[in-house]
Amino acid sequence: MTENLPQETTATKDMNRHFTFGALMGYTLPTIAMMIFTSLYTIVDGFFVSNFVGKTALAAVNLAWPVIMVLASAGLMVGTGGSALVAKTRGEGDDERANRYFTMCIIFTVILSVVLAVVGMAALRPLMELLGAEGQLLEDAVLYGFIVVIALPFFALQFAFQILFSTAGKPIMGFIVIVAAGLTNVALDALFICGFGWGVAGGAFATALGQVVGGVVPAVYFMRKNKSFLHFVRTRLELRPLGKACANGCSELVSNIATSLVATLYNYQLLAYIGEDGVAAYSVIGYTAMIFSAIFMGYALGSSPLVSYQYGARNHREMRSILKKSLLLIAFFSGVMFVAAETFAPMLCAIFVSYDPELLEFSVQAYRIYAIVFLIMGLPIYGSAFFTALNNGIVSAIIAFLRTLVFECGAVILLPLFLGIEGIWLSVSVAELCAAVLTAIFMVALRNRYGYSKKVTAASQA
Repeated sequence: MTENLPQETTATKDMNRHFTFGALMGYTLPTIAMMIFTSLYTIVDGFFVSNFVGKTALAAVNLAWPVIMVLASAGLMVGTGGSALVAKTRGEGDDERANRYFTMCIIFTVILSVVLAVVGMAALRPLMELLGAEGQLLEDAVLYGFIVVIALPFFALQFAFQILFSTAGKPIMGFIVIVAAGLTNVALDALFICGFGWGVAGGAFATALGQVVGGVVPAVYFMRKNKSFLHFVRTRLELRPLGKACANGCSELVSNIATSLVATLYNYQLLAYIGEDGVAAYSVIGYTAMIFSAIFMGYALGSSPLVSYQYGARNHREMRSILKKSLLLIAFFSGVMFVAAETFAPMLCAIFVSYDPELLEFSVQAYRIYAIVFLIMGLPIYGSAFFTALNNGIVSAIIAFLRTLVFECGAVILLPLFLGIEGIWLSVSVAELCAAVLTAIFMVALRNRYGYSKKVTAASQA
């Protein structure tokens, strides 16, 4: 099958081979780094806004961001679902059809995100008012959200290309693009907020322009002749594969939307129980937790094309090898993240709210309770992406839907009734534990169907 593929170089990573622990980490590391740098958009804005504008502006950014992420999730849906479809098609040896699917997915992402941007601009103020924002908090949240939503098509494209760069065998190129976008954001935050004194609007413009870089540069790359496994070609609308891609990626869409809804629910509960300081503290926790969850998400998305390719090529032995190594790596990451979070909680929180000692102390206490989640969340994140890679969007969506909309929403509503404010910080850990058990059940129950069990693997190799 490899005769149909470009010759592998140090810059183009072939998927048709055995992956050791080192090779697996080498393949996924650029995607992990991409997700971390994507997270830096909000984190950098939070740092500059909190330290140079104030905690009201920090709370405003945190109120608006979940809405933005819901809209941008369209790119993640098409990117992850399209990646699974394209990688599986390449594994079957049909590169021409894979490139048609790739091109179609990108065009669809642009059209869908333009429509969602219009909807988002119209709905932003009513949503902020519904959450209970008023006065300066309301105006700052609407201003920040409106500016960033204007650039939504570029943000959605950035999400899609993040995943598809790995499928194209160019994860390092994807990393370079995200670094460029992240540095653009950092530099413009400093210029617009500190230099020009534009406040919340400056942070929004910096984020939007960083997203433009993240969306336009990959588009130009794939338009030109390149050495990756994918490039833009003439295509047509094919409803069946497009529907398959969206169905495959719906779990990531559901997960992102649900995560944003949970964040919104957190903000609502915190405003009710504590007030503005509670939202500010949750912002601090969310920023640092975003980096840790980005590591899990980056690994899951980076390894997914490998699973899809081996599934298409019917290489069950390598599928099982990738799964076993992935579970061991996730366990290792989980332990390291938990220890790091507990150890460095004061330092991490001080980055954002050192100017307010009471808020800093409150944030540290909350963070150490919240940090339990890092021991658990890796498995359900990986499991959802794993079933997307196997083109089983239904199971993936069930995990994502129950994990966030059911388990997390239920926990954040019910636990505070019994445990008070501590129940809010514990709710994510309780929800992730339920999701981890569910994921393990699906992985065991479907092992023979997809051929990653030892018994089926042995039979398939006989």
